[in-house]
Amino acid sequence: MIDREALEKLDDARLAAWDTHRLDAFVGLLADDFVLRDTTIGAPITTKEGAREYVQAWLTALPDMRIRRTSLLVDEDDGAVAAEVAFTGTHTGPMAVGSTQVSPTGKSVVGRGAYFARVKDGRFVELSIHPDLAGIMAQLGLMS
Repeated sequence: MIDREALEKLDDARLAAWDTHRLDAFVGLLADDFVLRDTTIGAPITTKEGAREYVQAWLTALPDMRIRRTSLLVDEDDGAVAAEVAFTGTHTGPMAVGSTQVSPTGKSVVGRGAYFARVKDGRFVELSIHPDLAGIMAQLGLMS
């Protein structure tokens, strides 16, 4: 069992690594046997290189991306956290949407999302990420 303070600190470190674009720090917080799921991609990611590529894809599409947590729930008994996030960025790089590449629009977005994470032995074993892709696509003028 991991206490609330340790869970929050670990989640803060993961979010800060993404926010400051430090992919090695992000990947370093993952357990060897982790799984990362995102509602916008088909198959779960289970390798650290895959996790690195996943985050890099977001940062390629939105190179000035900044992310912050807007709410947090912690379950010490299960070693779990759930949160909502808000992020900003300018779409100046190609964006992968499923198997489609969306060319840069130059538009800024304010995105929202949620995630659920589970920790074991001080590392993330599960990340389930739920970005509001429809909201992002609407802001980019790709859907109404």
